[in-house]
Amino acid sequence: MPKAASARSTARAVRAHTPSAAATAVVESLAPLLLDWLPRQRWFAGKGRGLTGLVPMAVTELLPPVPSGGEGPGLLHLLLRVEQHDERGPEPTAADDCYQLLLGVRTSLPQHLSSALVGRATGGPLAGRTVYDALHDPYLAGVLMDRLRSVDAVGPLRFGRAGRIPAGLSPRPLGAEQSNTSLVYGDAYILKILRRVVPGPHPDLELPRALAAEGCERVPAPVAWFEAEDPAGGAERLTLGILQPYLRGSTDGWQLALAALADGRDFVPEARDLGRATAEVHLALAAALPTVTLDRARTAELAKAMSRRLAAAAQAVPALQPYAPGLRAAFEALRATERARPAQRVHGDLHLGQILHTPDGRWSVIDFEGEPARPLAERTRPQPPVRDVAGMLRSFDYAARSHEPWRADWAARCRDAYCEGYAEAAGGDPRAEPELLRAYETDKAVYEVLYEARHRPDWLPVPMAAIERLAAGG
Repeated sequence: MPKAASARSTARAVRAHTPSAAATAVVESLAPLLLDWLPRQRWFAGKGRGLTGLVPMAVTELLPPVPSGGEGPGLLHLLLRVEQHDERGPEPTAADDCYQLLLGVRTSLPQHLSSALVGRATGGPLAGRTVYDALHDPYLAGVLMDRLRSVDAVGPLRFGRAGRIPAGLSPRPLGAEQSNTSLVYGDAYILKILRRVVPGPHPDLELPRALAAEGCERVPAPVAWFEAEDPAGGAERLTLGILQPYLRGSTDGWQLALAALADGRDFVPEARDLGRATAEVHLALAAALPTVTLDRARTAELAKAMSRRLAAAAQAVPALQPYAPGLRAAFEALRATERARPAQRVHGDLHLGQILHTPDGRWSVIDFEGEPARPLAERTRPQPPVRDVAGMLRSFDYAARSHEPWRADWAARCRDAYCEGYAEAAGGDPRAEPELLRAYETDKAVYEVLYEARHRPDWLPVPMAAIERLAAGG
């Protein structure tokens, strides 16, 4: 699924916006720095496209910068549309995404913050000031938490909370950045800062809140959140950050799986329990939110969408092209089925890294954002629960193939145990619909190939091995 589709939906929501003169001046002051800094960030989604311009959607002072010569830092919150030119396709196209930035402003940068440096502004209202990523500054991260715990609004920003949050929690960034940035406060809470933002209910806030209302204990309930009014004047807000309990001492499923492989241990009991946990979340989502029925026509449209994604991916990654006919056969088999099937809200990007094993021995599900490269409308659409099952089955394969020698038998046992555990809790085995499961596994593997080709080429052989198997009907 091309990222440009997501970008176009964002652009439609923001093009009508006219920035204030003050916001324009701030961004013009920052532009020479950000045009170089943004493409180098792990969470920047527009890699491979020329960055041609920056448009301010909103600039908010969460902590005003001190006058020139002062030592205290300022904290700027920016909603920034980046303009890019995509020349990878047959016709050059413009693509726009909206990003959230939190920038610190100081006269000089302390040594311990040197890795967060964006640059030194040479013109405009920030001339002579040093600008840096504020989320690496414990003081400014504390300012953000203070706004979150005690303020209702600052400019276009709106803060909400589900309960009291204690003061004085020490912040620290959480490891390597992915598509977002997370901060841990006092080992009690984790704040996810969404980097690329779009108007509309965000599933990483919407779904955990719905599950909490349903009494599902498999998902940490949101404690607080902040949003922004649509700069274009639309009715929908942009979700910017979500605060949830931090499951201290937990280990994600990916680390546990790799440890089991390294020790020569089976992972069957864990996989079976993980299947039960997945089914419990699905049952709670079906109870909390509306469900639909996919008739034959809707199933056919689902299969067509998978075929379109395959065609786009094969154009971007030529290694897929020899396997395309066999892969397309999986989608055609799904389109030929006549069975009506339920669809509901799902996790959307379920894999071993999205599951935490807590110290009390329970699996907890996190990160309901879905695949961030897909449009928000697609990520919030009801789908068969098998989509999540297919994602987890692919994750077992990833783990097994990351081990030398490849443990195909280990992955097969995990896959069977996971489906058995799922069936025990849900009352139905996902393997009972082989056409649906194979189609979703194939669609996921195609997505993985596109992702790895763009971001982690060394990992490309992992999904390509699955592509070869699935194209042969395996």
